[in-house]
Amino acid sequence: MKAIRINQPFNESLRELLRSLLEKGKVGAVFALTRIGSGYSYTLITDPKLLDQITPIDPYMPVGGGKMLSRLTMIEPLTQPIAAVIRPCELRSLYELVKLEQANLDNLLIISLTCPGVRPIRGLATDRGETLRECCQICDRFIPEKSDLTLLCAGEDGNVSTILINTEQGERFLEGLPFDYVEAELKVPEGLKESRKKKRQETFSRLKPEDLGMEGLINIFGRCIGCHACGRACPICYCNLCYFDSEESESHPKELATDLELKGALRLPTNTIFYHLGRMIHVSLSCVGCGMCSDVCPVEIPVGTIFTRIAESGQKLFDYIPGRDLEEKLPTSTFKIEELKDLGEA
Repeated sequence: MKAIRINQPFNESLRELLRSLLEKGKVGAVFALTRIGSGYSYTLITDPKLLDQITPIDPYMPVGGGKMLSRLTMIEPLTQPIAAVIRPCELRSLYELVKLEQANLDNLLIISLTCPGVRPIRGLATDRGETLRECCQICDRFIPEKSDLTLLCAGEDGNVSTILINTEQGERFLEGLPFDYVEAELKVPEGLKESRKKKRQETFSRLKPEDLGMEGLINIFGRCIGCHACGRACPICYCNLCYFDSEESESHPKELATDLELKGALRLPTNTIFYHLGRMIHVSLSCVGCGMCSDVCPVEIPVGTIFTRIAESGQKLFDYIPGRDLEEKLPTSTFKIEELKDLGEA
């Protein structure tokens, strides 16, 4: 496979590549992770001089990059090319949003990487020396699906950067740029996929079937404070007004009085379990296991791990992997006469 090789560490190599794309007029802007003060954010940059501030390989994900690109492209396609550096789970969520007509890929040059994973963002503020997000520890899909360019990152020493050219669009954008072309192969780091799968099995084995029933979910989500941060962070939750934030979902005094008469006591805030069940029903088939929901939970519920486990069951049932293929339709958008036989007849 054709590739370019840059004799610099990962962040410096991507800065050099993106600077060349901007200065040569190949793209009009760059979308990348940037360290700002004591935190990180995604930024849209048009000035090549400001690219010194980007840190696209740093192990943090402050928001879902796919969701941010959705906001940039949902109303209308980009009017000029943008180079976007995002991780594999962010790319897969972007593809799902395209299928849901919430994003557009026109004029987007997608640069991704073989992903070592990211750390919880709260580790920045608390200096807790966090390890990887649990969702990253159990992720076995760390190779990007159909990106234009792929930086070989996971398992590499980091002193030399190899960037694979996967598409004709990727090759077209690189034409005329001063980089050395080489032949390279997409390498899966030895043992990484196996260790991730093993960790995934161990993590899911701790979630017994009864944990995923109503009583188990009540125990797991019992400390939920109803802030809905997980839904706002989720790249697949895209409704402008969520039902659970609407007036219809509010508990009125008469309803509370009726419930109190029946039960004698009520947990407040109300509807917290209903909220998580509703989200599971709506997003599980498109869940990419990014872990954003766990990262933003103020009471540290492992939302991402639970959702990833439940999503895996539904996705296996339909032989569907979110973001695997843009042409692969969402299971909920198709109808097959011969389907779900394992569930038996109604």
